[in-house]
Amino acid sequence: MKKIYSVLVENHSGVLCKVAGLFSRRCFNINSLVVGETDDPEVSCMTIVSSGDQRTIEQIEKQLNKKLDVIKVKTFDEAMSVSRELMLLKVKYNRNNRKDIMEICNILKAEIVDMSKSQMMIQMCDVPEKIKLLIKMLNSISIVEVARTGTVALPKCTDAEKQQSKHEA
Repeated sequence: MKKIYSVLVENHSGVLCKVAGLFSRRCFNINSLVVGETDDPEVSCMTIVSSGDQRTIEQIEKQLNKKLDVIKVKTFDEAMSVSRELMLLKVKYNRNNRKDIMEICNILKAEIVDMSKSQMMIQMCDVPEKIKLLIKMLNSISIVEVARTGTVALPKCTDAEKQQSKHEA
């Protein structure tokens, strides 16, 4: 079972190390970890994707809530959220495969953002599954380099939500 944790933390040095240490000491797996400042420079949001059985998932949330630097922890399932990942990918191309690469990019809504005489850089922002699909489709075309962010996610919007603070993401 996969779970997404949105963790608001105090924005100062050492917080990331403490959270990563918590996962390491307890042998919890981190599938993805993204950290960024919120609109308040004193607060950062960590988006952590982890997997495990129901007990493990509950323990992760409890342990995160015990950390002094943690302001708030929210959890949500992948099905109840909108998640995205960003990838930059370089491929070698030639006259024979250039059109194929462009068609794949068009179909998967990826964008060519840089080119030289023999290489293309492709950008894609989408769900992790589609990112993996693009990599699979371009694997036969000599991928040179790949850089991926982790997953960023927010719970889906609902009309029934009460007025929430902008930090409760």
